Amino acid sequence: MTAGALIVIGGHERKDEDSVILREVARRVRGGRLVLATVASSEPEGYYEAYRPAFEKLGVTELVELYVENREEAHDSAKLALLDGAAGVYFTGGDQLRITSQIGDTPLERRIYELHRQGAVIAGTSAGASVMSDTMLVRGAGAESHRIGDLRMAAGLGLVKDVVIDQHFAERGRIGRLLGAVSQNPRTLGIGIDEDTAIVVEGDSFRVIGSGGVTVVDGHRITHSNIADAEPDRVLSLFDVTLHVLGAGDRFDIAGRRPQAFSEDDP
Repeated sequence: MTAGALIVIGGHERKDEDSVILREVARRVRGGRLVLATVASSEPEGYYEAYRPAFEKLGVTELVELYVENREEAHDSAKLALLDGAAGVYFTGGDQLRITSQIGDTPLERRIYELHRQGAVIAGTSAGASVMSDTMLVRGAGAESHRIGDLRMAAGLGLVKDVVIDQHFAERGRIGRLLGAVSQNPRTLGIGIDEDTAIVVEGDSFRVIGSGGVTVVDGHRITHSNIADAEPDRVLSLFDVTLHVLGAGDRFDIAGRRPQAFSEDDP
């Protein structure tokens, strides 16, 4: 059985009938139930009302909201039942640490993994994007050069391996903190996703959709880094970082660490 696609969104995606990203989610749901997981927010009111009309216009007529107030609710049979037979799960924005702390290592998380293995699409925007990787960015200043001590990371859901994902990327000037994340473990590929932009991950590769760009930071060939021996307020120093910027239609081979330009012959 082939695992489902992951649609990882940089935030502020369009919510109208012309939305490329929501249309991609709807296409993969194929008229089935889509679970809107608002777990990332401590105040989830309004998310369902914002997404429901947008998805209805795209043919998703069964949209249900999944919210847990605390970890105890992640064991509740009624909450788990919302996922039975679901064709997709869509994580909304908020605080990515709230997602992992509330559902990590619970029956709810395991049910989501099971759905993904069975072919369901799993999507996430903003905080819901960061949580997709096995290591996620939690805190770090943007719009300036990275200071060595100015970064907090934590374990994510691990749906995409060996990458770290940042969102609202160009809009909030987050290149510095993504470089900081990669410097801590150059084996990890850094992926920064602009607003109204997404990567569609299938297997070991992804395709870019939406109106913005995707920045990929590859530290595999770094020849110098001061991350381990400098003071916390020192500016990060890195030499020979590989940087790729991809637009809509471009693809990237995660395993091979190589980009592929858009082609009109692509499906």
